[in-house]
Amino acid sequence: MNKLINGMIIISLLVQANFLCAEVYRSQDTNGNISFSDKPSSNATLQKSDTHSQRYKNKVAYVYDGDTIKLENGEKIRLLGIDTPEVASHYRKATPGGNVAKKWLTKRLEGADVYLEYDQEKRDKYKRVLAHVFLKNGEHINVTLVKEGLAIVNLFPPNLRYKNELLAAQKTAQQQHLGMWAMKRYQLTSADKVRKVSGWKRYQGTVQSIKNNRKYVRLFINKKLNIRIAKQNLYLFPDLETYIGQKVEVRGWLSGKKSPFSILVRHPSALIISD
Repeated sequence: MNKLINGMIIISLLVQANFLCAEVYRSQDTNGNISFSDKPSSNATLQKSDTHSQRYKNKVAYVYDGDTIKLENGEKIRLLGIDTPEVASHYRKATPGGNVAKKWLTKRLEGADVYLEYDQEKRDKYKRVLAHVFLKNGEHINVTLVKEGLAIVNLFPPNLRYKNELLAAQKTAQQQHLGMWAMKRYQLTSADKVRKVSGWKRYQGTVQSIKNNRKYVRLFINKKLNIRIAKQNLYLFPDLETYIGQKVEVRGWLSGKKSPFSILVRHPSALIISD
């Protein structure tokens, strides 16, 4: 019993020390001695731990836009799993829905206490903290933004916590034509009509062929548009051959200054086989 209690204490400390990102392994030697470590060994087994309750209280000082906030301690927080349209700035016009999302989030969060929950990666390439944001009453702000049609789901592996809740919220918003889903800017467009445009878009077309290179697998819709999937994320997708000949909807951002364009897809929720 003492070994078990000590083991649970070690698990808790390892998880906290690694900001909820540590994997904890349990091993037992020939004498029956049990030990725990964040490094696997040949006979170790991965331990599951409930870390969803580990949330960190902070106060919001400022809202930059619909998916980015600043805390009183100066940290910039990027809401995980979602994306909202761009807001107006000195450098660009607002994308439809961007200012609405910022106004909604400002009203809900500016000056408020929030509770942050992290996923596998704590920071993005811009050094922003990545987090799910909750209110004291348990409301999950990331999910609410999606459910209101103010944001779309944008999953970045390995940060897939709450993906089911986010995707369910998006399905509801789309079915009810809420927010972005009612705007002309975000309606489904034929891949034959693809043209350079900024911001998130939805295109539909039939997958014609597949090509591989060192880092990506590409699904070609036509001469104007292809879909890039990083090989490191292929484990999340079904066999890509199953997409050949299928009419699909692809969601994302166009890359390239001129045709042919590509869309980077990180998760199968952004590549949907059409009915």
